[in-house]
Amino acid sequence: MKLIVGLGNPEGKYTNTYHNTGFNAVDFFVKKNGLKFTTTKCRAEICKGDGYIIAKPNTYMNLSGDSVQELRKYFKIALSDIMIILDDIDLPKGKIRYRMEGSAGTHNGLRDIVNKVGITPRLRIGIGRDENIPLRDYVLSTLDPTSKATMQEAYEKASVLIEQFIAGDLCQDTTI
Repeated sequence: MKLIVGLGNPEGKYTNTYHNTGFNAVDFFVKKNGLKFTTTKCRAEICKGDGYIIAKPNTYMNLSGDSVQELRKYFKIALSDIMIILDDIDLPKGKIRYRMEGSAGTHNGLRDIVNKVGITPRLRIGIGRDENIPLRDYVLSTLDPTSKATMQEAYEKASVLIEQFIAGDLCQDTTI
């Protein structure tokens, strides 16, 4: 069983923000595959597919480790079978980087997961950074139409990597 966790914040006001990139990526994957989030378990919205679970924690970003830890224990999933999908300010907007392991970098949600669960594969989706805007304001800002189009392309690329991860075919670090 594989567990794919998109990171974001649960309130609707965060839906179209950069910080909800993980949620948006898994939403794209779920919709593309004709699935739906139908259950809430372990403080997360859950969608079950054939041999995998997609989850969106209902905890806030910085407490994502609580939900991931509960999901891992409940479904008895190995660390190597968990993929975390998140936004990354250090990657150009729309760039994607998959790593099988590594540090949390500057991301507080991933740091919480690493501290509470351990090191898992992660799919970082670049959101870039506007140096003229404080970081917190930038990640919580709403995407303009051009950025939405760029991020939509990133979600399509991420969807392909999610499929490869589920199939067990994603076994090396990849940047696209």
